[in-house]
Amino acid sequence: MSGFKAFILRGNVVDMAVGVVMGAAFGTVVTGFVKDLLTPFIAAVVGKPDFSAIAFTINGSRFLIGEFINAAVSFLLIASAIYFFVVLPVNTLMARLQPPPPPSVKKCPECLSDIALAARRCAFCTSPISA
Repeated sequence: MSGFKAFILRGNVVDMAVGVVMGAAFGTVVTGFVKDLLTPFIAAVVGKPDFSAIAFTINGSRFLIGEFINAAVSFLLIASAIYFFVVLPVNTLMARLQPPPPPSVKKCPECLSDIALAARRCAFCTSPISA
């Protein structure tokens, strides 16, 4: 039983459980945003927000293509909302917070061309480079 307790209380299991709960809560928020704001906006622009009535029948089998269209539109709206309102701002913020990479080249004092930091002589003008 102590091994199971150590497994459950390990940091990554607890972090994953918190992530799942937060993901479910965030999914509810995004679904509400799409259902209550984006779908009515599309209905105002296009004029028809619900495609569930679109269907066809072949040999007595009814194909509800409208339900599939509704699901596809809902998926695209949710995916675009997550990308533009979560992924893009977080990536921009993370890029701003990361320090710039250290320089890998320096300028030659004679010809001002880029040379490697460890170079002792310029490959372009062959002048010696002081350390």
